[in-house]
Amino acid sequence: MTTRRSFLHKGILGVAATTLASIPSVYAEPFKLKSDKGKPDPFKLGIAGYSFINFNLDESLKMMKKVDVHYLCIKDFHLPYKSTAEEIAAFHAKLKENGVTGYAVGPIYTKTKQEIDDAFDYAKRVGVDLVVGIPLHADLGYVAQKTKEYNIRYAIHNHGPEDKLYPSAESIYNLIKNLDERVGICFDMGHNKRDGRDSVADFQKFSKRIFDMHLKNVTAAAKDGSTCELGRGVIDIPAYVKMLRKVNYTGSCSLEYEKDMKDPLAGIAESVGYFKGVCDGTR
Repeated sequence: MTTRRSFLHKGILGVAATTLASIPSVYAEPFKLKSDKGKPDPFKLGIAGYSFINFNLDESLKMMKKVDVHYLCIKDFHLPYKSTAEEIAAFHAKLKENGVTGYAVGPIYTKTKQEIDDAFDYAKRVGVDLVVGIPLHADLGYVAQKTKEYNIRYAIHNHGPEDKLYPSAESIYNLIKNLDERVGICFDMGHNKRDGRDSVADFQKFSKRIFDMHLKNVTAAAKDGSTCELGRGVIDIPAYVKMLRKVNYTGSCSLEYEKDMKDPLAGIAESVGYFKGVCDGTR
């Protein structure tokens, strides 16, 4: 039985991650998310590359190592769209040296079919099977065509009430439900909540078309709600984790931390520790 002490202990481990950098990695074992039956959870914890917009790749990987997270959604400021094969190989080698796997690219904004072509070509050259993108409504049919051509999935990102294209997961689903099943959703649970939606219920409702998600919490279920540490917002994270298990979500839960973006490590560590604590403590 999980006690309050053990739950808090896991969270404290995350907050204290910055003090553990001097411990040789050989002594540390990667944390594995566990289900309520003690088996590994089907979903993975990652970090959305945008969290590191103010940091180069080496600095970003150093932070990931400190908080023991091993999956990264790749942004172009770490791996430019026009990277050569040699540069891409060197990028993956550096990730491997740090125990990190790049599992997707994006988000990528596109306004033309050529830019969509470039996004799929980029994903193919990088060697991932998922593009996170924001296309125009008029180009959705073309996106579906490209998913078939490349056999690469495409997840559309929602950005809340300010976003006239895709404010919520429902707005995306209603546009893609009759398209090729490789067109889906990158579910930003925080922005979805800011649009006045129930993010736990919406994840269940649209789970079959959710390929990726941005893990975050917000201060209010309103337009002026802002990103905060994962355990401090209005979304019920334990209920959300239980829903991930209920629908057998197998994608990544990528923390997108947008608070204190010039000095994010403490907030990232707290959020990662909290999420691991919730996964370990929900029974």
